[in-house]
Amino acid sequence: MSGHSKWATIRRKKSALDAKRGKIFTKIIKEIQVAAKIGGGDESANPRLRTAIQAAKEANMPAINIERAIKKGTGELEGVNYEEVSYEAYGPGGVALFIEALTDNKNRTVSEIRHLLTRHGGNLASSGSVAWMFSRKGIIVIEQKACSEDDLLSVVIDAGANDIKVVEDEYEVNMEPAAFETVRTALVEKGIPILDARIQMVPQNVVAVNEQHAPKILNLMEVLEDHDDIQNVAANFDIDDQIMTKLQGNA
Repeated sequence: MSGHSKWATIRRKKSALDAKRGKIFTKIIKEIQVAAKIGGGDESANPRLRTAIQAAKEANMPAINIERAIKKGTGELEGVNYEEVSYEAYGPGGVALFIEALTDNKNRTVSEIRHLLTRHGGNLASSGSVAWMFSRKGIIVIEQKACSEDDLLSVVIDAGANDIKVVEDEYEVNMEPAAFETVRTALVEKGIPILDARIQMVPQNVVAVNEQHAPKILNLMEVLEDHDDIQNVAANFDIDDQIMTKLQGNA
């Protein structure tokens, strides 16, 4: 099981807690505004906006907040102008990081990210240093108890998915970004509940992280994703199951 999948499982549990605290609202509102700015305020014609609105609903964001964010994005209401930026970095153990953010002040954001990386054993890298290690994929997560693997396969493969991985008690459906909406729609139409759905950078290969570096990279991933400007962090690490179990036991 890759580190990407392990971290994704940890992140989902953390995101559920953040949603209860309302902490995740800031990130979702930024994404809604940028999606509406780029593709317009009609979610039926804007897949990125549709995905952001679904995330907002899953986080129990009030409808008025969603509507206001859309109007700020389209310019109907005055709002902050957010820009999409990405950063490449290395973490403990030589782990490659691809960081995606939305910010209204690029100088502030890069300074804060550099500080977090330095404090946790990482450093910023030059553009192009690690991006080639990742590819953009659609990832949809389903609980195993929701359906059998055979039933899920028959739905998602016909809709254009590449494959399915079993990660603990979940299925992780992988697809090219162009097939993301078709696969998600097929699952919804079949009544199969979705735990998480997003288009993100995924590592093409992973590096093994030893027991010394494992807690450091997990801590770095957590503090980066806690930053209000950062939307996604992709990393190419793998942690042995025994090390992961030991770390979770010490948590």
